[in-house]
Amino acid sequence: MSSPEKDGVHRKGMASRKGRSIAVCLIAILAFTACLSLSVFSARNPAAPRELTESEASVLEKTLDVSFPERRLLVSPLPYDTVPADLSINARSAIIIDYGTGSILFEKNADEVIPPASMTKLVEMYVVFQAVESGEVSLDDEVHLPPQSWSINLPGDASRMFLAEGQHVTLDELLLGLAIASGNDASVAVAYHVCGNMQDFVDRMNSVVKNLGLMRTHFVESSGYSEENVTTAREFAAFCREYIRRFPFAMERYHSQRVLRYPQEHNLPDFQKGKGVSQEIVQHNTNKLLGDLPGCDGLKTGFIYESGYNIALTAVRYGTRFISVTMGGPGNGSQEGNKFRVQDGTVLMEYAFSGFADYHAPTGERAHSFTMALAGAKEKSVRLVPAFDETLTVPFITSDSPGGAASSVTARAYVPDIILGNVECGKAYGTITYSIDGTVLRSMPLVADRTVRESGPAARAWGRLVKASVTALNRVR
Repeated sequence: MSSPEKDGVHRKGMASRKGRSIAVCLIAILAFTACLSLSVFSARNPAAPRELTESEASVLEKTLDVSFPERRLLVSPLPYDTVPADLSINARSAIIIDYGTGSILFEKNADEVIPPASMTKLVEMYVVFQAVESGEVSLDDEVHLPPQSWSINLPGDASRMFLAEGQHVTLDELLLGLAIASGNDASVAVAYHVCGNMQDFVDRMNSVVKNLGLMRTHFVESSGYSEENVTTAREFAAFCREYIRRFPFAMERYHSQRVLRYPQEHNLPDFQKGKGVSQEIVQHNTNKLLGDLPGCDGLKTGFIYESGYNIALTAVRYGTRFISVTMGGPGNGSQEGNKFRVQDGTVLMEYAFSGFADYHAPTGERAHSFTMALAGAKEKSVRLVPAFDETLTVPFITSDSPGGAASSVTARAYVPDIILGNVECGKAYGTITYSIDGTVLRSMPLVADRTVRESGPAARAWGRLVKASVTALNRVR
């Protein structure tokens, strides 16, 4: 039998071990609670993720284009309901869109196939600007004028810049001749300078519109003289939107110029040197809305008998730009045809400017971005961004001024408390809704701006606990 002394020592030892066990348990509980509290605090106050690399940003944009093909649409219906406009338009076909969003505000027979006539020259200029960007040509190039481009060799009813054999003219001057006087002679000279022949140049024009998804637009020559060139008001408005986006400088440099004086002294062939302005022909821009319609700075008119009177028109006021296209306009002669073109263009533009304005995100392309905590992943946070550009076409609901309408927009985001496990670049994890006075203008997904992989089973289990804790605390709050 053990002695009382030994029993006392044994009991003291057991008590000591029990006390240490309790202490260890308490320490473990405190450590666990501290770690959980820290993780929950970090989840509720996540640090901003690192900035995307150029490569990651490119992957995001490509992923979004695949996941949301509507991002690539150049024109589309308004994302909210409106009362259809009752506009009196003389032209057979018409459309007006918001340049900033591509939203269609009004249309009339917009899919009727009609020859674009000299509006074709806008596509020609697009091809030229592409060639300048690639270094194939320069706007300062002096252009050799082939006989096909001489004014005397054109059909009698063709528009002309009045090019002649031996003249000295730059590519830049020819583009002014296209934009202002709608010169078919300038069109031929440009095509031959860029590609050496008309067919190769037209192939480039058709490649441009095909790549833009304009399947009902086709060209057989660059000037628009042929009725075999075809398009629709909808597709040509889409083209104009891309044209202005890609080459905005063209508006001021070419399409808003009102007068062409050609040939000037430096353009004359050597045998005419010294004749000065005696050879100069003054032509006014065929777009009669320049200087008449506030904010109008382009684009291009067109007429052949097979098409009627056409015009691609644009104007900008208070930071909002609209684009209209009318085709198949009536008129017995150019005076009457221009009267109806001006009337239609004015009606469409004033309708747009009196009822709509553009809302732009406060700063940057994606101003509304949200840092989201991650649980069980290899990074601590991710950024959620709108899947689409945040420019919105805003109707005048609470204000009749552009600034008032745009400032009335409110944005509300719906995002999870925390994201658990894998995160996929471009996948939607929330939404953002834009509205005015309770009227929803648009909702769009909030997507992850990068891919983040989960850390493993243990980290995922811990992440579940953190997520549950965050959710519970947010509900209490």
